[in-house]
Amino acid sequence: MSQTGTREQDMLSASPRLFENDLLDKFSRVHWSMPLLVYTPIVVLLSYLSVRVLSVPVAAGAVLLGYLIWTLTEYLGHRYLFHYEFPGKFGARIHFLIHGVHHVHPNDPLRLVMPPLLSGPIMAIAFVITTLVFGWPFAYPVLTGFLIGYLSYDMTHYYLHHAEPKTRVGVAMRRAHMLHHFRDPARGFGVSAPWWDTIFKTAFEAPERSSRNKS
Repeated sequence: MSQTGTREQDMLSASPRLFENDLLDKFSRVHWSMPLLVYTPIVVLLSYLSVRVLSVPVAAGAVLLGYLIWTLTEYLGHRYLFHYEFPGKFGARIHFLIHGVHHVHPNDPLRLVMPPLLSGPIMAIAFVITTLVFGWPFAYPVLTGFLIGYLSYDMTHYYLHHAEPKTRVGVAMRRAHMLHHFRDPARGFGVSAPWWDTIFKTAFEAPERSSRNKS
């Protein structure tokens, strides 16, 4: 690899300091396994509570509903919150902290999954909204599915940046995410749920179609 290529790769993988405060900056970085350690016990507990008070078919359907709600949340959040450019210097700083840093240093291994400082408030909001909309005990399995969806998102995101998928689906998902990073950040918002890009017409063209259009 050339020196230029090495420097570019180093920049993509760099983990820059985000906060002057040492503790806050440390909390902005997280090992990829942290979401699993934090949220898997909660998923297990919610699953147990679900099957205690609901039939298995009803609980399974509610889990699926919660998962689908997460995937839509993932798409809309990525498209409209993470990529929203707030006005002014302060707004630019907020955008950089929320998501901009990931596009400047996309392979930073310590900022590819959400730190608890970011995922915690999201889950707290989800808890309040879910309980208000669905009530107990139906909220148990819905929250279970929501958390499973979130964990799927974080693990998929890390995988797409640090692995070379061999399956057709994996290759397509990695291609779409890399195109989002390096070609057009206004498309390909569904990291773990690319079907929303198809539904909302923000998907990248398949390679075969792109080739035919150029010929």
